[in-house]
Amino acid sequence: MAKRRTRRQQAILKRRIFLSICAVLLVILIGMIALAVHTLQKGDKPSGGKPASSATESTASKPIPETTVTVVNTGDIMVHSTQLDGARVAGTGDYDFSAFFKAAAPYFQAADLAVANLEVTFGGTESGKFSGYPAFNTPDSLADVIKNAGLTFLVTSNNHCYDTGLFGLKRTAQVLKSKGIEFVGTKETPEDPTFIVKELNNIKIGIANYTYETDGQMAGRKYLNGAIIAQEANALVNSFSYQHIEDFYSEADSVIASMKQEGAEYIVFYMHWGNEYQTSPSTWQKTIAQQLSNRGVNMIIGGHPHVIQPIERIHPEGGEGSTVCVYSLGNCISNQRQELMDSCPSGHTEDAMLFSFTLTKNQNGVALTGLDLIPSWVDKYRGGSGYQYTLYPLESPDAAAEKYGLTGTALTKAKKSYDRTKAIVAAGLTECQQAIGCQVTFQQ
Repeated sequence: MAKRRTRRQQAILKRRIFLSICAVLLVILIGMIALAVHTLQKGDKPSGGKPASSATESTASKPIPETTVTVVNTGDIMVHSTQLDGARVAGTGDYDFSAFFKAAAPYFQAADLAVANLEVTFGGTESGKFSGYPAFNTPDSLADVIKNAGLTFLVTSNNHCYDTGLFGLKRTAQVLKSKGIEFVGTKETPEDPTFIVKELNNIKIGIANYTYETDGQMAGRKYLNGAIIAQEANALVNSFSYQHIEDFYSEADSVIASMKQEGAEYIVFYMHWGNEYQTSPSTWQKTIAQQLSNRGVNMIIGGHPHVIQPIERIHPEGGEGSTVCVYSLGNCISNQRQELMDSCPSGHTEDAMLFSFTLTKNQNGVALTGLDLIPSWVDKYRGGSGYQYTLYPLESPDAAAEKYGLTGTALTKAKKSYDRTKAIVAAGLTECQQAIGCQVTFQQ
């Protein structure tokens, strides 16, 4: 009996010990869980109460991958009557402009963006016969050649954009849209963009294009090439008046602010301005360029004079940084030949250029890191149903012979063209290249 009581007491003692151990283990477990929860809560909300995580901190500490973008620019695309005649395909009613860019296409296609000034309209047969100067109406097939060559962005606001009237202005926009060619400067409808912020390789470039107006008698109306344009067209052409230049500066302020709101990191204005056939910029060009620099425009690229004008590095008044200004790119393609140009017999209207700039983006932001310029020459030669025209980029004075096989008069004219362009742009281009630390193109 005593033995049974002893065994029962031992069993009770063991059970109490077991329960005590379980209770202790439970308390320890609860403590560990509480500590883990507290630690996690502290990790989610560091000092300042801002949510964070190790993944976020790791991402923030990683440098932004460096990217670059290169934009190549060329001048005025024009199609005079002799060019139309040479492009006509006998017996078909078609026009073949493929010779225009056969030598320049590799340069356009190698760039991230290639830009030209379209100084003709695609007015169609509804606007009458195809024609050259003074009212350009060009077959739509030119748009295909432009795109296939790699020129996928056009600036369209110029003194010839209304050559086929309101219908042609709108139809030109429609044709470019249908071909998948981006453009800025003119519109099909008022709702179309006044400017474009183009994103390339994670770099956002703000692009705007304006042309000068001519004086007119009717207030509130625009005049291009001395002729009044339709009231509806006022909102379809980006333009400025020299006589009311403060209005343009106000609009530029608004456009630049809107570009920046859309994330633009570099701003380019394409300006159709100046005096035809003058190899030096006018007072108006220099004044407007300074004002655009003051407002934060990073680069200004000009056209309209049909000849090449200098490159200048402009410093904003009372501000930091600088603006690169190419006052005129000259022509891209045209029939403005030395022997035909009484107003410019020097040959400068045959000269063109491929002007390129490179932007680099990293953790320090976006910076201009490259500038280059290739003098180019437009050749006119027998072919097709008349004359053919080809733009030849000349990377060196000998490129005309070594790369393209030009001989005789064509070779002589190409070399003279190279020298003319170098004489105009070398000093300014060199200053700009030295300022950003890139390779100098023309060694003095």
